[in-house]
Amino acid sequence: MSYQVLARKWRPTAFDQIVGQDHIIRMLSNALSNDRLHHAYLFTGTRGVGKTTLGRILAKCLNCETGTTATPCNTCKACTAVDEGRFLDLIEVDAASRTKVEDTRELLENVQYQPAQGRYKVYLIDEVHMLSGHSFNALLKTLEEPPPHVKFLLATTDPKKLPITVLSRCLKFNLKRVMPQPITDYLIKICEAEKLQFEPEALTLIANAADGSMRDALSLLDQAINFCGEKITIDTTKDMLGTISYDSLYNLLAALAKKDGAQILSEIAKLADMSIDFNKALESLLSILHKLTVIKLIPKDSADYANLQTLADKFSEMDLQLYYQTALIGRRDLPLTPNLQQGFEMVLLRMLAFKPLSTTPEKTTSKIQQKKPVKESLDKSSLEWSEVVSSLDLSGMAKAIVANSELVSINENTIKLAISKSHSAMLNPKLKDRINESLAKFYNKALKLDINIAEPQKETPFKRQEKINIEKQKTATDTINNDSEVQKIIGMFDAKISSVTTT
Repeated sequence: MSYQVLARKWRPTAFDQIVGQDHIIRMLSNALSNDRLHHAYLFTGTRGVGKTTLGRILAKCLNCETGTTATPCNTCKACTAVDEGRFLDLIEVDAASRTKVEDTRELLENVQYQPAQGRYKVYLIDEVHMLSGHSFNALLKTLEEPPPHVKFLLATTDPKKLPITVLSRCLKFNLKRVMPQPITDYLIKICEAEKLQFEPEALTLIANAADGSMRDALSLLDQAINFCGEKITIDTTKDMLGTISYDSLYNLLAALAKKDGAQILSEIAKLADMSIDFNKALESLLSILHKLTVIKLIPKDSADYANLQTLADKFSEMDLQLYYQTALIGRRDLPLTPNLQQGFEMVLLRMLAFKPLSTTPEKTTSKIQQKKPVKESLDKSSLEWSEVVSSLDLSGMAKAIVANSELVSINENTIKLAISKSHSAMLNPKLKDRINESLAKFYNKALKLDINIAEPQKETPFKRQEKINIEKQKTATDTINNDSEVQKIIGMFDAKISSVTTT
């Protein structure tokens, strides 16, 4: 007897054998048990998660000779025929190869006839999104009101391409990607049943490489059996998958922590000598950076993280955030590079060249910067006008007027301001009332506001803040221009600093 691949040999024949889709199984089982069956079901999800398998099991549930049930017997003629692919009333269609409207019309010509073997005639249409627009139009009427002996089961990896008119006529079930741990457990079960020698860590690698697809996991297990020989080991599985050793990436990150560019390029050259897949290397790098960030922000006692603690101590939280984002963008752009090694090198060189700027040093040249809260017990009449203005509950034009004014005098009843003619154009009675109200609230007493149109003799709050901003701008510019890493970038890319803005 010829060898049967594991993906076919271990294909589920009952709902309880399907891994990772418990939410779907529960809904279908309840519908079958309570005889609340819809005429059309749509199964969506990525490849290899069980869409057509669910369809075949549902066809057995509908046609089992024991009656409509969520637990088909798997021994009667109908169940056996479905499992062996010879059940006449299960019509499986690959929409990718039958996209024309003539194919759809031919398919629907026999809908009206009674089932030949079973209780229901089941149409299982795979990759239904591949049908043409005319094919969907031909299908719509039958899909909405099929004969009572017909059920439609549609499967697709791309539901967005289905017309809304089709979606509205189906019960939609979204199958999830299967998580690595359930896949690993299932692979262990298979290996034990097949009497295969294996290391559990090797099966974990296969489960991660399957990327949520159980069928891909079984295909990779078949490949591992042939590649590894007598025993599926973690080292041979890594070689088969092109998986990079985490130790190599630790050395790379250690060189990055030391800002040692030569060592970084040397470590990447070693990776190239191992013929690793740089796409997967960048993916693994992202995974390590994530773990390092978790360690820095949420310390863990788990043994899985113990060996990373030393490496995590070499980085700041800000560095790790920047490196992760840089690697994420690099992964997106990697296919666009002339070759993958060069693209991977550029990602690490970006990490080396760019770093978060430290907080810009600022001189506390004015009390207005400190913005200390004014205590009620303080004699507010002694405060500088800039401090008063920064504490007023004003905005917009009202704030602009007081910021460009000078405090002339203040007594028990009156506060006098001076404002230049150029700024007095903004003043109107409504704004004056707002300013008066805010000043009275600040000084906690009734005050009459007197605003004179005259050129201020002293520095206004606006002018003072303008000087502070200019000083901050100069400090920030000097800091960036004198930064050694910035100078490296300028030299590397013949770059220029266009402007630096602070607020």
